[in-house]
Amino acid sequence: MRARALACAALTLAAAGAVAQTGQRAKVVEARAETAEEEKHSPWLAVPIFSVSPKLGTSLGAMVGYLHYFDEKSRVSMIGVTAQYTSTDSSVGGLFGRLSFGEDHHRVVAMAVTGTIKNDYSDYLGTGVPLRTDDELNAVVSRYLYRVAGDWFLGVQAAYTNYYMAGQSAFDDQVLNLLGMQGFKSAGIGLAAYHDSRDDENMPTRGWLLNVNNIAYREDLGGDDSFDVYRLDYRIFWSHRRGIFAVRQFNQWTVDAPAAALAPVQLRGYKMGQYLGRRMSSIEAEERLRLAEKWTGTVFLGVACLYGGSQECSESENRYPNGGFGVQYILKQKEGIVVNLEYAMGKGDNYGVYMKMGYSF
Repeated sequence: MRARALACAALTLAAAGAVAQTGQRAKVVEARAETAEEEKHSPWLAVPIFSVSPKLGTSLGAMVGYLHYFDEKSRVSMIGVTAQYTSTDSSVGGLFGRLSFGEDHHRVVAMAVTGTIKNDYSDYLGTGVPLRTDDELNAVVSRYLYRVAGDWFLGVQAAYTNYYMAGQSAFDDQVLNLLGMQGFKSAGIGLAAYHDSRDDENMPTRGWLLNVNNIAYREDLGGDDSFDVYRLDYRIFWSHRRGIFAVRQFNQWTVDAPAAALAPVQLRGYKMGQYLGRRMSSIEAEERLRLAEKWTGTVFLGVACLYGGSQECSESENRYPNGGFGVQYILKQKEGIVVNLEYAMGKGDNYGVYMKMGYSF
């Protein structure tokens, strides 16, 4: 009986030990899972930046950001730094912030940028003349929005730019003088009306956005010229069985702007600042397809037009079509953060390969 009791006790201890080990293993697994979950939802974000284009050559850089929720009803806020260096010895760096707080009643966007940009244009402003320039850029922009009712916001914004442009040769300087292109300093303030019913700022699946704003640049504020810029940006998103269909219609109109501050063509595949006009309007359509749990693909088409003064949309030289495709990887599902690699092509020798954070709109 004693032996049997000892055997039972041994079995009981063994069973207890097994249960304890199982419990310990479960705790270890749970702890590892919690650690993995914490790492997965780390507030830090690092994204490589890469591009190849005729304007800036090959560009390499990175963006590092910190994500934060001020409260349960506010959207994710981000503060970060970005820097790029190109094969043409251009360099650009900046600080940025995008904040949502007070249960998303307050939204703030701010950015400070500095850089040296060396441009090599094969056909500047459609003149058929090649041009190489060295540009120095320093800029600060900010915007504050307040939710007034439902999805509607009203706000104010301000911008300061110190932009210096010089040719890389005496001939380039002659071309710049002939075209009236020169560096300038500008400072302005303006108003903004904003509607945003998107379910997510970074990776929307439904809703629409309307952004109407202006900047009144004035000499009294410290600028070299007095002129006005007006923008209207409309975006809409539809969800369907395979993914998302998105459309963006964008407009920029200038009044009395100096040559270097005219409205540029803003489409993927084109060199920012090469094609300018008093007014610019564009439309893009993009299909975003779900490829896997964390992968999406995009196909897009668009066209832009420069008009005003001697330019008319009816003339083919003032129309700028584009198209392309891309693939995206979802880094943070909750915040809708994606790494985006795209190829875009325009008319002539315009094209670009881009790796960046987020969809283009």
